[in-house]
Amino acid sequence: MALDFRGTEPAATRGPLTVSALNRAVAGVLERSFALVRVRGEVANLTRAASGHWYFVLKDDQAQVRCVMFRGRNQLLNWAPRDGDEVEVSAVVSLYEARGEFQLGIESMQRAGQGRLFEEFLRLKAKLAAEGLFDTDAKRPLPGVPRRIGVVTSLQAAALRDVLTCLARRAPYASVVVYPVPVQGAGAGQRIAAMLATVSERAEVDAVLLVRGGGSLEDLWAFNEESVARAIRASRLPIVVGVGHESDITIADFAADLRAPTPTAAAELVAPERDALLGETTSRLRHLRRCLSHLLQQASQRLDYAQRALATPRAPLASLDARAGALYARVHGAVLQSLAGRRLALGRQREVLLRLRLTSRRGAPGESIARLATQVARRRHAAATRLAVLEGRLEALDPLAVLKRGYAMAVASDGKVVTDAARLAVGDSLRLRFARGAADVRVQALPTGDSTNDGKG
Repeated sequence: MALDFRGTEPAATRGPLTVSALNRAVAGVLERSFALVRVRGEVANLTRAASGHWYFVLKDDQAQVRCVMFRGRNQLLNWAPRDGDEVEVSAVVSLYEARGEFQLGIESMQRAGQGRLFEEFLRLKAKLAAEGLFDTDAKRPLPGVPRRIGVVTSLQAAALRDVLTCLARRAPYASVVVYPVPVQGAGAGQRIAAMLATVSERAEVDAVLLVRGGGSLEDLWAFNEESVARAIRASRLPIVVGVGHESDITIADFAADLRAPTPTAAAELVAPERDALLGETTSRLRHLRRCLSHLLQQASQRLDYAQRALATPRAPLASLDARAGALYARVHGAVLQSLAGRRLALGRQREVLLRLRLTSRRGAPGESIARLATQVARRRHAAATRLAVLEGRLEALDPLAVLKRGYAMAVASDGKVVTDAARLAVGDSLRLRFARGAADVRVQALPTGDSTNDGKG
């Protein structure tokens, strides 16, 4: 098609064109040569500028064309296109003069289907979901504090720098192992799946980050392949997927043990912040110190109570002495009280006898006196007899009296009185208490057979 330079100077006298003039002329030819056209294709590389304009590519299997839809036009749509959408547009064919780029100026847009890639995405998602590949129960928990973190991505990816920067700031306690693999292009999905299998087999990290920066649906398609999803679920290690931006969703996100909206967010999810860990550790140590202090206080109190109960090894003997002394005092007091009562009664009887001697009203005074004297004598004898019995009982209850007869009381190391030689063993320490004093001894031998004395030799 020849260029139309009508209205310009004749060719013989016309000088060379400037680039801007050439582009302006070509743009005019295109706009005059093409009326409003309808074009069908798939949206890719959609960008929403701050000005409100939309820039994207419309493509099919063999070609693509740049498109722009200005703010005044896209505001009329009641829906928002996404990468992978199949659309039909009414457009003006033009040339962007500043860059000399052929483009379509979109006047209107409508859906023409969800797009081939997006339809394939939905089919695979439904298939894997039906197999239970996305079930929550199959998700593996992340380690609380990972010591080594694996990162599966491209060495040239900006996502790798973001992840390493985040981990260096947030979790310097963890080392990082990078597993390089292509994340875009032909065969990228198979190589990602193979690398995930290798990482799982080596098992040299505690958790794995599968990350990549943003892009179009076509750019991210490696993460929508079935082999990648199955490799994620087959891994023995927990995998966090952080692919693209927050709005980008891939099959790998559904298969992952945890999905992060961005690569940086994936690093934050897998590694707790060092300051938070230190704060939690300090809090737990403080709680542990309080618990240990409480336990030590309780143990100290129990020890005090045990020491008070044990006192000294002589405490059981002192207790026996005190008990015997108390019993002796009680018996002695009872005897003295009984004697005092008898003496008082005897004194009264003597007074009665004296009065009888002085005044005798009936009968022979001598008989009355004799009878009274007999009664008094009888009662004195009975009282003396009872006193002797009580004194005998008191003396029988006195352990010192038994010891005075040549016996000794053996007390074991636990303070208990030994009454059976079967309780003893060679080497046991005993304390022998005599009527006066005591002695510490040690058992050297125990006779065999019956050790009791039955009086037959």
